[in-house]
Amino acid sequence: MSDTQLTVTLSGGKPDDARAVVNALQDVFGAPDQAPTDDRATVRTATFDSPTEPQVPDTPRAEGARLSAPVSVTVQGAPHAVAAASETLSRAFSARDQGASSGDQEQERQLLLEP
Repeated sequence: MSDTQLTVTLSGGKPDDARAVVNALQDVFGAPDQAPTDDRATVRTATFDSPTEPQVPDTPRAEGARLSAPVSVTVQGAPHAVAAASETLSRAFSARDQGASSGDQEQERQLLLEP
């Protein structure tokens, strides 16, 4: 089943934008353990259990994955989970890679998702 955790940190946009990002990731990672809930927050966090080999759908997400404003997203976790999350978000939204860093067993990637 799950062996690692993927942490997603979002800033910018509205609460509905954060929910759209989390919904896009659910196709691959399932329901989050923790989802953004505070509508007044400026930074929102969601955590997912990550399967050993997450499967990214071959087709782009259906219409409806739209954002009202740019959203900065940081995904952090095992390299396979970060790669799957980055690919999923790039298929669901207009995304620009803002950089990555790697540790011994974790990776972090920053994306800018645009409407």
